[in-house]
Amino acid sequence: MKKKIAIIGAGPAGLTAAYHLAKNNYLIDIYESNSFVGGMSASVEMWESKVDLGPHRFFSSDLKVNNFWLKIIEDEYTMIERDTRIYYNKKFFNYPLKPFNALTKLGIIESLKCFTSYIRTFFDKKKELVNFEDWVSQKFGKKLYEIFFKSYSEKLWGIPCTKLSADFAAQRIKKFSLGEAVKNLFIKKNEHKTLVDEFAYPNGGTGYFYEKLANKIKALEGNIYFNSKIEKIIYQNNSIKIKVGDNTHEYDYLISSMPINNLVNNLDPDEKTKNAIQKLRFRNTLLVYLNIEKENIFDDQWIYVNSDDVKSGRITNFKNWKQKNKPGYSILCFEYWFNDDDEVWKNNEKIISINKSDIEKLNLFKLEEVKDYKIIPIKKCYPIYDNTYNDHLTTVKEFLNKFKKIIPIGR
Repeated sequence: MKKKIAIIGAGPAGLTAAYHLAKNNYLIDIYESNSFVGGMSASVEMWESKVDLGPHRFFSSDLKVNNFWLKIIEDEYTMIERDTRIYYNKKFFNYPLKPFNALTKLGIIESLKCFTSYIRTFFDKKKELVNFEDWVSQKFGKKLYEIFFKSYSEKLWGIPCTKLSADFAAQRIKKFSLGEAVKNLFIKKNEHKTLVDEFAYPNGGTGYFYEKLANKIKALEGNIYFNSKIEKIIYQNNSIKIKVGDNTHEYDYLISSMPINNLVNNLDPDEKTKNAIQKLRFRNTLLVYLNIEKENIFDDQWIYVNSDDVKSGRITNFKNWKQKNKPGYSILCFEYWFNDDDEVWKNNEKIISINKSDIEKLNLFKLEEVKDYKIIPIKKCYPIYDNTYNDHLTTVKEFLNKFKKIIPIGR
């Protein structure tokens, strides 16, 4: 008999797993809590235009991944030349940094301080790398860390960089393109994949890829159930039952892309695991979309904001993604990050007030040109890699390893 597999979440990880399993003759049921596919990479209609939930682009050095992507999207995509900048100290820097541009914007004295700080890393006595600040400062110099890492990182994670894990920096810093951009001040241009000059983008927005993938899964007789929240996971005698609403369904295997704390809490964890899972925290994202009556605001696809006086960390301009937009208008997305207990997280009036202040400080357009706002909250976007996360995660992994037929995937 065919094996029955339940997949929680119709985002990139869940849909990809479902497609490959359905192709190999498994019976697939996908349960998605939202009314759409794509998860945090979905696209939505807004003001007669198509926009994404923040900026998402497609590139990979893995031939298998690229072939899979091309097989699904076929010829319905466009290659886009990446154009992005960094906002720091009321100035815009090329990204990746270009020496002449950076020297001009920073000034001779500030540039010399950066260079001296960087050179000093080769001669300073090496110390134990306890946190993110230690790790980045040793690799790029304290001054470069303060200019191009500190503000953005602390906005994103909501804790001082001294409390972010050095282990996280060691694992992910090569994927953090600001670091590679900064290195270009002193070293021949790095060809790291995050700095690719061109990337692929579906003609119907990022989410269009996942819509096509979902249709292929359905054609393989896979099922996708929307607005389906998992109430309980029952694992007994090596069998799996999941409760969705008033109904209970039995499966041979369960693949879960829900946040790991949600998964664990559904499995009746012991006290040690309960305590550990409570210590693994996430950051929420608030996406503030603006419909602006202005054709050309800036040429970048997105801008990183590395200044403490501006609360947004990244600004996306969907006009520059070669999508159909309403003539005479542009849609910008300002990203903000919060914890569950932050007052602003559920206060739209407050976030719009903060956004208006950011607009005035950035001076990219006038407040009166903003014709409408739309706010989209996204819970549990980013796991917080603080100094203690690895210990707690080890406890959680030990607990999950007991469930041989449950497979966690995704972010």
